[in-house]
Amino acid sequence: MTKTWLITGASSGLGRLMAEQLLARGDRVAATARRTNKMAELQAQYPETLIIEHLDVTDTASTRATVQHLFSSMGSIDVVVSNAGYGLFGAGEEVTDDQIKHQITTNLIGSIQLIRAVLPYLREQGGGRIVQVSSEGGQIAYPNFSLYHSTKWGIEGFVESVAQEVAPFGIDFIIAEPGPTGTNFAANLVRPPLMEVYENTPAGEVRRAVDSGSFDIKGDAARTVEAMIAAADREKPALRLTLGSTAYESISNALTRRLAELTSQRDIALSADSD
Repeated sequence: MTKTWLITGASSGLGRLMAEQLLARGDRVAATARRTNKMAELQAQYPETLIIEHLDVTDTASTRATVQHLFSSMGSIDVVVSNAGYGLFGAGEEVTDDQIKHQITTNLIGSIQLIRAVLPYLREQGGGRIVQVSSEGGQIAYPNFSLYHSTKWGIEGFVESVAQEVAPFGIDFIIAEPGPTGTNFAANLVRPPLMEVYENTPAGEVRRAVDSGSFDIKGDAARTVEAMIAAADREKPALRLTLGSTAYESISNALTRRLAELTSQRDIALSADSD
């Protein structure tokens, strides 16, 4: 059965690959991007089934207007993929105020406002599915990615809450959590001026690993997208979709440690109750 998809951040990376795979199988795609010229070739290949709209998710008014236009022009949209975002790559003390604001406005507020914008239309049409592209970094944390992690942990909390709110309307969510994957993510990292004091710390170690290419990237981008599409095609997918062996192992280890720490504090936790 042919589906209609809305994908943000579709000019590159996982968003672009997803649009290509969906169009190749015959689905309709509404693709948004800040640099729409990068999609001209794909538009020429699929003139009947691809709609491209300019969208900067940091502009909430534009997000609402674009969503309204796309639902109106396409009739209905089965799956909304919130994919737009980038990484701020620096220690928490190094990043600038403006960089913090832009990271949160793009990754967190932009995703929240996209979801808020599409919910009335999904309710009106009787349901739908939202795929929020997060990261293993929504469950674990690397040094030197503190602000990026803050947005991914934040959007996962928002989605988990909203998923409960809108389930009665036939709307559900998938939180996709890829591990390190072979896309252009690293090339697009935004970096603050470095502080020498962090050179011989875990933050510096991660920087050197990324810059030297020794940071292990096991995830295959095409296979990652295939798994995301397959999950979105299922009747009742799990809320969280972990993608790649690195993500599976790192999240599993983090949850195991967290549970052990919680269990060890049981008596302290219960002591805080009132009599």
